[in-house]
Parts: sequence; structure tokens; C-alpha cells
Amino acid sequence: MPNTDPVNDSLSVTEYIVSEARRRGVVNVYPIGAVSKGSVGEELAEIGDMVRAGAVAVSDDGRPVSSSYLMRMALEYTRLFDIPVINHCEDRTLSSGGVMNEGTASTLLGLKGIPAAAESIMVARDLRLLELTGGRLHLAHLSTRAALDEVRRARAKGAKVTCEATPHHLILTDEAVVESRYDASTKMNPPLRSEEDRLALLHALQEGTIDVIATDHAPHHSDEKLVEFDDAPFGIVGLETAVALVMDRLVRPGHIDLSRMVELMALNPAKILGLRKGTLAVGADADVTVIDPEMTRTVDPDRFESRSRNTPFAGWKLRGWPVMTFVGGRVVHDAEARSGQAARGARRA
Repeated sequence: MPNTDPVNDSLSVTEYIVSEARRRGVVNVYPIGAVSKGSVGEELAEIGDMVRAGAVAVSDDGRPVSSSYLMRMALEYTRLFDIPVINHCEDRTLSSGGVMNEGTASTLLGLKGIPAAAESIMVARDLRLLELTGGRLHLAHLSTRAALDEVRRARAKGAKVTCEATPHHLILTDEAVVESRYDASTKMNPPLRSEEDRLALLHALQEGTIDVIATDHAPHHSDEKLVEFDDAPFGIVGLETAVALVMDRLVRPGHIDLSRMVELMALNPAKILGLRKGTLAVGADADVTVIDPEMTRTVDPDRFESRSRNTPFAGWKLRGWPVMTFVGGRVVHDAEARSGQAARGARRA
């Protein structure tokens, strides 16, 4: 995502990300360029140049494109390149100052709430602009029943819209903030919503309204999160626990099956971004995650590969974990080998 320093809003920044990822990385990195210069929502960024350099979509990431005019221009211009505009749907005039979902829980805790309407109003606006322009739109991390209803209505009219949900919105509600006693690891944007919204997300996942399960990975240093709830930044570590959460809390109880999981986490994301990924077809790139459906582990933030530890799932016992990863046919992660190295290191110590 273009929440970089500097913001990925030009040819040179996109080229740098692509070249550095190719030189230093062990995984595929596909940059998403900014919609607006500096992601400040005032002037359209150099979208054509970024696409030619390797950008696969445009988005202002956690900053919603507030200007309807600018959003219209983005949807119209990206039609030339057949890439989606990805928007974080939030009416900031409604959500300003809010730190969790507006409802009974926020009232009980004395915290300023973010109403569900802050999301659904922006979704409705984007879909009307999509109808006007005929572009492609992907709605990031939807969290409310009303927003999903808007997506259904737009699709019934033939709109090219896709959307995603996160594991934490599918599994947790705003009651987690109450139960954790203001733990900032339960603070994210969009916030954890009501049980009604969570059940609506599950239903949309099953019926096909939701196309993707995405992590909305937002790591923060522990010192940033160890402050009062109002002052803590939004976001949690998503990559570390995504597969195990989906396996244990969505596949195992029968909400979705394994084929649907692969569709949601591999096939559909690749299709939306126009990548030759997400399939085991002959000739496809050999990018494969091997999962042990019976492996049971307790979520231990101290074992995270990420340098961040901000997760609301610490201590959760989950069944079904990734054990090996291939990228381009090459093993880049082997959980068993890493465990052996750790054990040998402990014995030497």
C-alpha cells in the first residue's frame, strides 16, 4: 500500500519498490499506487506512470478519497489501464474523534464511537460514482451489514465492484474491547462492529458477496500501543494469524470449506489484481502455501516473524497452520526446519 515515506505516487517511487523487492525480497511484492498526490486527496497522482512501472491498483490506503470529484476522475482514468480503485470507505465528518464502534459497548466504556453509517454512506457514494463511470472498484475491509446491502444492490445493476473482509471482523465484535479492558490491540479502523454486523459478514462470505479475506495488516511498535485507548494508533498484525484463524474459526466449524478458503485468500485476489497467481494450473507460477490442518498451536506474539506484537488473538489455541511456503518453486519458509534450528540454539545456550 502507498502508506510509505515518500508516498508511492510517482513513477520513481514505484520503480524503486519493484526493484528493491526483486533484489532483496523472498516474496512477491506488488505495489499499489496512490490515488492522489501525497495521498492528501487534492490532485490525481501520476497513475499511468505508476502502472507502467508495475503498480497493480491505486488507493489512498487508510485515507478515504473524500472528494467525490477526485473519486470520479480516478474511476474514469483507471479504465484506461483496467485496474481497480481500492477505497477505505469512511466518512470522516461522521467518524472524527471516534475510537471504536458506536453502540452499547462504546457507551459502557465511555469512548467516542464511530457509527456504522460512516462506512455505508461512503460505500453508497462510491457505488453511485462507479455506476456513473463504469470503472472498477474494490472496497477494502467492509465491516457493516448496511455496506454489504449496498454492494448487493450495485451488483444487481451490473457494477464491477468487489469487496473484502478481515478475519478479525469475521470473528470478533466490539465486545472484545470490553472484555480486554481497553486493550489497544482491539483498536482498528474500521472498528470491530456489533454481532449483527459480524453475522452479516459471515452470511456474505458464504453467499459470495464478499470476494476476498484480506488481513489489513497494520503493525505498530509495542510502545505505540501501550498508551490510553484514545491515544493508541489503529491497527493489528494480520499476516501472522490469518491462515490459522480462517482454518480454525471459519473452515473447521463449517462456515466455509477449504475450496472457498482458497478462492477467498488466493484465487480471487489474484483475479482482481490481474496476476497469474492463486491457482495450481499447469504453467502457473509455483507459489504455494502448505497447510497442516491438524497442527495446533497457541498464538504467541513473541514467536511472530513481524517485529510488531499488536494482536488481539494472543493466547488463542488455533488448529490449522501454514508449515511451508514456496515462491517461484523455491522453499522460502519451512516451519519444521526453523523449529529444529531454534531447538538446537536453545540446547547450545
